[in-house]
Amino acid sequence: NDIFLLQIDYTGTEPSSPCNKCLNVSWDSTPPCTCTINFTLEHSFESNVFMYYGLSNFYQNHRRYVKSRDDSQLNGDNSSLLNPSKECEPYRTNEDKPIAPCGAIANSMFNDTLELYRIDNDTRTPITLIKKGIAWWTDKNVKFRNPTGDGNNLTALFQGTTKPVNWPKPVYMLDSEPDNNGFINEDFIVWMRTAALPTFRKLYRLIERKNNFQPTLQAGKYSLDIAYNYPVHSFDGRKRMILSTISWMGGKNPFLGIAYITVGSICFFLGVVLLFIHHKYGNRNTSADIPN
Repeated sequence: NDIFLLQIDYTGTEPSSPCNKCLNVSWDSTPPCTCTINFTLEHSFESNVFMYYGLSNFYQNHRRYVKSRDDSQLNGDNSSLLNPSKECEPYRTNEDKPIAPCGAIANSMFNDTLELYRIDNDTRTPITLIKKGIAWWTDKNVKFRNPTGDGNNLTALFQGTTKPVNWPKPVYMLDSEPDNNGFINEDFIVWMRTAALPTFRKLYRLIERKNNFQPTLQAGKYSLDIAYNYPVHSFDGRKRMILSTISWMGGKNPFLGIAYITVGSICFFLGVVLLFIHHKYGNRNTSADIPN
């Protein structure tokens, strides 16, 4: 089963790019800047397809950034909700109200909206993108919980808090479905699991195969509609959308292969150098006469 991978960079730095007009957006531009990128799939994607967003030159591994969160607040602890950890500074409070969720990780949450369409004879058919099932089960059901109280009205439960500075909407308006809203919103949970490297990708949506007779995504023309909210140009970052199928071993990720080949090559090179040094300098006669 071949693994197919398609990447589309939509940063818009090139003047010819449809997204160039959106290059200097701010977090809360209203209405959001929108752009459309057309592309062609050369091969059909047969099995389930995973849709990712990728960011480059974005250091989610910075020590102060990684610590800038309050896990007990994210676990639904009511006292931490109104009195977040000092680790969240300077994103702990805003206008004397505690921020929920607090901290730099949450504040910088990815908020572009990506939609996919198949183009057939100039008619655009939307591809169904599934937004649940993208987070780890333990994160969704154990690590992240909403605050508890009378009733399940999230607006009331988050009373007395304010949204992160860069967010257009508060946390209880992330989704219309109650089991994917607030701290248990899966897009939010995926973002909060910080990446180890400055170029990374995160799961955005799932495209499920409908039946065994048709591929999930047929070869042909498609368009990607982007609500471009997330600014990366100021730090020379890049944004991309990735479509990938998976095999029993998982998705296509060349990192480990490249790492093994690189380390192996370095070891081989050092071996040759040390062998040369040993032959050239290691056999000198150590029992030479010592002059008086």
